[in-house]
Amino acid sequence: MRNLYVVTHPEATHHVDGLVGGWFDSDLTERGLDHAGRIAEALGGRLPADAAVELFSSDLLRARRTAEIIGKQLGVGVVIDTDLREKSYGEAGGRPQAWLDERFVPPPAVGERMRHDEGVLGAETKWELAVRAYAALERILRSEVGHQVVVTHGMTATFLLAAWIGMPIDAAGLVGFRFSAGGITLLREDDYFHNRGVVHLDDTSHLT
Repeated sequence: MRNLYVVTHPEATHHVDGLVGGWFDSDLTERGLDHAGRIAEALGGRLPADAAVELFSSDLLRARRTAEIIGKQLGVGVVIDTDLREKSYGEAGGRPQAWLDERFVPPPAVGERMRHDEGVLGAETKWELAVRAYAALERILRSEVGHQVVVTHGMTATFLLAAWIGMPIDAAGLVGFRFSAGGITLLREDDYFHNRGVVHLDDTSHLT
């Protein structure tokens, strides 16, 4: 049995400052730090006390600090994987959200969505994000450790989930899951049928 906990980092400074995140290396707010502690406690309560656990994280500060707090609670180190980063918004990163909104070109309802140019210099396409998210999950699943925690970002989590259920990247253009800051998603693969399920999606009960 494999249990994979996908954690989206809690509130960061770019959220409250109204700035574009992406690769902009914002830090957790005081509220975010408090929520990171609650995430850690929630995971500590859900994982068996004697279980072997692996912990992976995006290298961006807001995710890495969340992972370090979780790691301290669980008594494990953090494996940093840059492929778990959020989507890059290129020159929009760290600018006001309104700046991006004025320039953003939304994808078409039909046709090519994964490689669509959003009109922002240096921004990743959804295809580029998906390729690295799929690669990150493939590396994580090579391990036989039954309990794994992945700390990442909202859009990246969407493609981790698509990869988890075996959706081909070319078919992922319409995929869109809403992940909350500080949410925990539990993915489980049984060791008999090897089916992959979504047990809990974006659980935030530990934050209230």
